[in-house]
Amino acid sequence: MVVLASVAVGRGEYLPGWRWSEHAGTQTGQSSKAHIGYVIKGQMLIRGADGGEVLVGPGDAFEAPPGHDAWVVGDEACIVLDFERLEKSESS
Repeated sequence: MVVLASVAVGRGEYLPGWRWSEHAGTQTGQSSKAHIGYVIKGQMLIRGADGGEVLVGPGDAFEAPPGHDAWVVGDEACIVLDFERLEKSESS
């Protein structure tokens, strides 16, 4: 992860069979937060709380709403850059 003045950028590698609700949600006991991402390799299906789905792959940027589920599609790992806006303090 790299933290800049206004954004944190993380790199995630999700293996085939990985699913947020099964592998992250059960560990945290929380629903998913909003994500802004960019796919470098592989594919992931994102399902919003409203049931809408989008398949993302290499070169795709995406926004996943709070309460979404997501999982790797296919037999290739999915590598994603994840961007998180940082709140500026009053002293910034």
